[in-house]
Amino acid sequence: MRRTKEEAEQTRRALLAAAEQLFLEQGVAHTTLEQIARAAGVTRGALYWHFENKAHLFQAMLEQVRLPPEQLAERLSICGDRDPLQVLREMCSEAITSLARNPQKRRIFTILLHRCEFTDELRHVEERHEAFVNQFIDLCEELFERADRQGRLNPGQTPRLAARSLHALIIGLFSDWLRDPALFDAERDAPQMIDALLRGLACDWPTD
Repeated sequence: MRRTKEEAEQTRRALLAAAEQLFLEQGVAHTTLEQIARAAGVTRGALYWHFENKAHLFQAMLEQVRLPPEQLAERLSICGDRDPLQVLREMCSEAITSLARNPQKRRIFTILLHRCEFTDELRHVEERHEAFVNQFIDLCEELFERADRQGRLNPGQTPRLAARSLHALIIGLFSDWLRDPALFDAERDAPQMIDALLRGLACDWPTD
């Protein structure tokens, strides 16, 4: 029984690895399940035993590198008495650093941001992705609300606009760096760009 489970897990990993490589090379829409099964060295029946369809497989691939919303919510909600803006800064800087240091994360986010067309086949994945994005913005807004209650946001700023601005910056940094890593040093320059945004949002964010 143990060997059977181990073999099943090996097959699943092989399918995910094959999908990752083919999605990166060909794009998600132009990759078939038959191609993925062939590249993984298994039958289509074995593929369907693990994954119902391409959307299910694609979602499983994303889950390898992205925190589930529940874990993200827990992480952002346990900052306690810590500076909420510093918590946001650390989280965003860590996300960029992790992208630079983790080759698999780079490949998968390249697929998500540059190799994926959300066709009808991937409608469910698109809906889950949009829900994840909206939940992330909501969680950021909660932390900006804490800062706002402390009188720290600049006049005219709202927690909602601040959260959307931060999300737009992070997505822009991810997308641009994955398209051309020579544009900026992800580990050195990204935190400075995050600080520049926070200085525009918060009246007390340090200038150096």
